[in-house]
Amino acid sequence: MENMKEVAQEFDASLARWQKDWPQQRQGFAALTEAAKAPGELEQKYKYLIALGIAVANHCHWCIAANVRSALAHGATKKQVMEAGWVAVQMGGGPSLAYLQLVQKAVDDFAT
Repeated sequence: MENMKEVAQEFDASLARWQKDWPQQRQGFAALTEAAKAPGELEQKYKYLIALGIAVANHCHWCIAANVRSALAHGATKKQVMEAGWVAVQMGGGPSLAYLQLVQKAVDDFAT
């Protein structure tokens, strides 16, 4: 199984490349991301946990890595991250259960 820190780094490298090659598109998406995940009525950690659940349900291992990393960095506990993953499994069924492995792996990789 992949090292989820490396998966996150791969995604970060792609974002950096797109910033260089496609600055208008990248900056537009970055502005939306910053606005959506800015502090508001929901604490940022909860926004990352929501994004994590969507990542599991949509089977995106790059998104799982990025959102676990961000959730933990914004104060989520390992148990909160896993609970968010389990809610996604409940909504997404068997395929999402398979992707919960990546959530566990990311928790293990980023929390150490």
